[in-house]
Amino acid sequence: MSAAKERKSDTGTARGPARKRVPLWRRRRIAIGLGTALVLAIVAGGGWVAWDRGWIGRSVAEAEATLLAGTADLGFRVEEIYVVGRRRTPRDHLLDAVGLERGAPIFGLDIHAARDKLMTLPWVRGATVERLLPDTIVLRVDERRPVALWQRQGRFALIDDKGTIIRRQELARFSDLVVIIGDDAPAHAAALIDVLATQPDLRPLVRAATRVGGRRWNLRLSSGIDVRLPEEDEAAAWARLADYQRTHSVLERDVQVLDLRFPDRLIVRKAPRSEGTRDSSGRDT
Repeated sequence: MSAAKERKSDTGTARGPARKRVPLWRRRRIAIGLGTALVLAIVAGGGWVAWDRGWIGRSVAEAEATLLAGTADLGFRVEEIYVVGRRRTPRDHLLDAVGLERGAPIFGLDIHAARDKLMTLPWVRGATVERLLPDTIVLRVDERRPVALWQRQGRFALIDDKGTIIRRQELARFSDLVVIIGDDAPAHAAALIDVLATQPDLRPLVRAATRVGGRRWNLRLSSGIDVRLPEEDEAAAWARLADYQRTHSVLERDVQVLDLRFPDRLIVRKAPRSEGTRDSSGRDT
């Protein structure tokens, strides 16, 4: 009896204490944590350098591809794509530019290269790409604001409020915008459009604006009347014309030119069949 106990005791001592089994859920959490840490370390170290395959070799590239596939299996894959700020750029154009598709490994997207590709789209002025782990990509775009059509050497171009050309084709849907003329017209177009907007009743009447001497604007109204704005304080002159229209209906008269360059009066030049040049009070000038 004592010998049996002794043998049992020896057996227990030789084997040592029993090892605890690690639950499956805990092992999976550890694997996810290690995989995430490894991926983040690679990203923080300068992105997926495996793309330069001539430098690090095919074997490392294949290992990285395997790692990316593994992270996707762990849940780090693109499931949601949000686009913020888009108005004129088709959503498909944005997704095609960055090469995004659902199910792809989220760490496989180079967010800096994706942003650069978005910036090549004609309507995009600014862009950011965000990666929200584990499965969401956010594309934020700041689109250009079209303000006028620039006519130069018989060709038209759509420009934004910074004077940048957006596009040169398919402009029919922007035909309601003011046509501007002059080499330096795009740089000053936004300021002019802001001035015209201060008088909502007059703004729809303006069809074209010509930059004169790099200093001021001449406007052409839809009725064929030319309006000469001053070099400075265009808004005040434009407001005076709105007042003349309300009180004297000057735009309905048989006139060819309305000269607003003088702050204290409006000079009116009648159509060619009329004689003389008179100001708004009817006096000869």
